[in-house]
Amino acid sequence: LNSAYLELHYVPWVSNVCITLTAVPRNYDPALHPFEVPREYTRALNATKLERVFAKPFLSSLDGHRDGVNCMAKHPKSLSTVLSGACDGEVKIWNLTKRQCIRTIQAHEGFVRGMCARFCGTSFFTVGDDKTVKQWKMESPEYGEEEEPIHTILGKTVYTGIDHHWKEAVFATCGHQVDIWDEQRTSPMCSLTWGFDSISSVKFNPIETYLLGSCASDRNIVLYDMRKSTPLKKVILNMRTNTLCWNPMEAFVFTAANEDYNLYTFDMRFLESPVTVHMDHVSAVLDVDYSPTGKEFVSASFDKSVRIFPVDKGHSREVYHTKRMQHVITVKWTSDNKYILCGSDEMNIRLWKANASEKLGVLAPREKAAMNYNQKLKEKFQYHPQIRRIAQHRHLPKSIFCQIKEQRIMREARRRKELNRRKHSKPGSMPFVSERKKHIVAVVK
Repeated sequence: LNSAYLELHYVPWVSNVCITLTAVPRNYDPALHPFEVPREYTRALNATKLERVFAKPFLSSLDGHRDGVNCMAKHPKSLSTVLSGACDGEVKIWNLTKRQCIRTIQAHEGFVRGMCARFCGTSFFTVGDDKTVKQWKMESPEYGEEEEPIHTILGKTVYTGIDHHWKEAVFATCGHQVDIWDEQRTSPMCSLTWGFDSISSVKFNPIETYLLGSCASDRNIVLYDMRKSTPLKKVILNMRTNTLCWNPMEAFVFTAANEDYNLYTFDMRFLESPVTVHMDHVSAVLDVDYSPTGKEFVSASFDKSVRIFPVDKGHSREVYHTKRMQHVITVKWTSDNKYILCGSDEMNIRLWKANASEKLGVLAPREKAAMNYNQKLKEKFQYHPQIRRIAQHRHLPKSIFCQIKEQRIMREARRRKELNRRKHSKPGSMPFVSERKKHIVAVVK
């Protein structure tokens, strides 16, 4: 056989023949690689499809409560410890590593309305329908020792929320007013009020620790300064805000969960309009919590779903739901940025992955490099129609799917009506109002 012929036409079944493969020169200049983009697009498409194939976010369910889970709190020092309070007054402490309850306390008569851990992690506070504030040890009692609170404060009215200062032995409660307490005293250091309605939530700022924010049922979001002992600003929305959460990385930014199905991210210096309006839920938003990076937050809604929103985007990147999950009342993002916990009406706490397709466990260096490469490819081609369609597609429960369609029709009808009014009105008599400013009634200073 002719060796030149073999170099051109390789025949695999010819054995015992020396074949020389000539080295193909390669130019690494990206401008001279005509097929680089199509090749990377195919890889990005495959990576996006595989991401949806491996998207299995649900990890486990923590069973044990005998009534709906009403509130949760994170341990400031331990990643594996989380606390939960139920509507029957019971408080449970969970070990997430073992996924089991390690301690149960009958803390209150009636609902546990709020709970928070002390900044050092040695104790935690609860408030309930029995008009009391109780401080409990984080460790279990010794053998033979009774389960009793360290301190009990008896108030005049029902407390609906509580939050602890991030650095000092001070905590704040809310009810008909915001009270700031010293841990060593049985009467509040100061009481803050602006208006005459019940306050549902109060939160300390994690960076500017002397600032507080509260939500009231008269549609107000009020900001306070603990040093001045006076309210700073108040923004009035169209509908009631259920709770708010401060961004742990940006001192002036907070997100409010509203009854009108939306979430509003505000900069407290410019309350005239929100920075972003987050619109995807189809029922009242009941709770919100930021990730430790401050780039995303998770929201819990009455529509039986949990959604993850980027801070700067108006729509969610992820929606979590199960057939058995009912109205989600409380939600927390763990301090290691990997997991999400949600508590709902049907007595369960569910553990989810923050990134639905993330592989848990130890990754080999080659796996890690491949994942980083695929992530960059997905970011590069994220706006291509086919990749965007695959990445954004989610299966939703029929109830949510039908409500989304109905709301889309209603929004379109409102838009059409506004256009017709503007068309048949005097020029300039109907100014254009942006979506951000539509929901703000007034800002009071």
